[in-house]
Amino acid sequence: MASKILMGNMPELMEDILNNLNNEFYSLYSCALVSRHWCKISIPILWRDPFSFEKKPLFISNYFSSLGEDEKFVLRKCGINADLSKKLFDYARFLKVLDLSRLESKVNKWLDLELVNSNYYISLMYHIINILIKLFIESGATLRKLDLHFSEFLEFSPEIFYSLGENKKIFSQLQDLSLGIILDSSIESVTTLLKILAKNTTKIRSLKFDGFYSDYEPQLFHALLYALICIIKSQEQLRQFSLIGGEDFPSEFYGIISALESQQNSLQEVIIENCGYSEEFEILNNCKKLEILRIRYCSDEILLKILNHQVNTLEIVDYMFEETTISTIKQILEKCGTSLQRLMIDSIDDEIWEESLLLDSLKSFCPNITYLYISNVEFSTQLVELIGKLQKLQFLTLVCNDFISGEELKTLVIQFAEILPLTLQYLDFRDDWLNSFIDILLNHCSAPLKKLLIDHLVKKKYAKALIEFCTRNKTLNYVGVDRYLKLNKKIRKEVKKYVTLVPYEHIVVNC
Repeated sequence: MASKILMGNMPELMEDILNNLNNEFYSLYSCALVSRHWCKISIPILWRDPFSFEKKPLFISNYFSSLGEDEKFVLRKCGINADLSKKLFDYARFLKVLDLSRLESKVNKWLDLELVNSNYYISLMYHIINILIKLFIESGATLRKLDLHFSEFLEFSPEIFYSLGENKKIFSQLQDLSLGIILDSSIESVTTLLKILAKNTTKIRSLKFDGFYSDYEPQLFHALLYALICIIKSQEQLRQFSLIGGEDFPSEFYGIISALESQQNSLQEVIIENCGYSEEFEILNNCKKLEILRIRYCSDEILLKILNHQVNTLEIVDYMFEETTISTIKQILEKCGTSLQRLMIDSIDDEIWEESLLLDSLKSFCPNITYLYISNVEFSTQLVELIGKLQKLQFLTLVCNDFISGEELKTLVIQFAEILPLTLQYLDFRDDWLNSFIDILLNHCSAPLKKLLIDHLVKKKYAKALIEFCTRNKTLNYVGVDRYLKLNKKIRKEVKKYVTLVPYEHIVVNC
């Protein structure tokens, strides 16, 4: 089997294997050196999204190898001393992900490395960005993801729009489109680009508008709106829609939300952030396949008006949860009932008011939850009882307040450990004060945890309890530590014999 793969007799299998290394730059680079066949498979994967790699952007020079001699002469005249000789591959055609903000950042760093003459730095940077975009278009690249975040100075040249008119392939397979805050200086370019997208793109599955404002010149703004609405209506299977308002919490959306009615048979996930209520949101009640709803920093009225049917994933994030908000959430939990499987209630700045009502509602209406995230609640007997009732729970994240202490808290931690469901695989228990009881928790826990997230591991008794838990349960694969860089070397060495220690962000599971 291995010899067949090395000789290239099983190309489909080999490509599947290397595709799973999509974000592993060094592994893919090593694979490219194995053989000519492996190289032909690895290089296109490496160059799908090169601007996201955290490394020096020297690779940008490789794109310019396909330029004509006149264009190369102009670059050298500007002080670019990079190697522009012909390369083995036409790297530009492999591009699948284009993020304008990352492109701009990498070109900026590349110029710092390559530029000798720093005169006209800004104009040269945006000239180079336009050259690169034109190369991507004319090389035959087909984008899967496009992130349009225009900076203050970035402006597409007329040649870009001409090339897009002549080469429509680049947007034909686009699945993910994000549109950032649009500056006055770039609104015409963005509108023109969106019109081209509306005519040539029908396969978008994820659409994100980040920073919705309406204080543009009216004629330009209406042209932009029309282009956005055309994009929404022209898609065959839009599945995720995200709208992020702004500090002004807009409540007028000029038909953009209403246009989602055209996607009522495909839309599965909606994210609304920093928005006021608009009647347009009620159109979401007609979306038959809507399963995931994420409401962040929005009015309670939005929650009530757009949730007339059951969803299986609900995320509600705000700075604080007052009594009226909790009353609204109670009604929502009752509507969702047994359909709700994943729930996140995240109070950013303050404790949750009427948390007793929240916990009681969860226990009464939502027994099928498999993922639960709650922040700024009291670590209480009622909370422990709720966890014990959720017999299908697999993922649990708690951010708790410590209103009890001493033996009472120790007893409650023991009860919590003993009541954890036998379905639980993931526990995020990173509160500093709770972490002081991590040894007690582990000594009394029978849940078959696969991942455990904690704040620190600074004492030998904590390490000992963790080792004993690993030996006893034999299920734990990873421990994520918030203060990973402060781990004692001896403790780390000893614990790593039994479980893999990683920074907590490497294994955190989001709703």
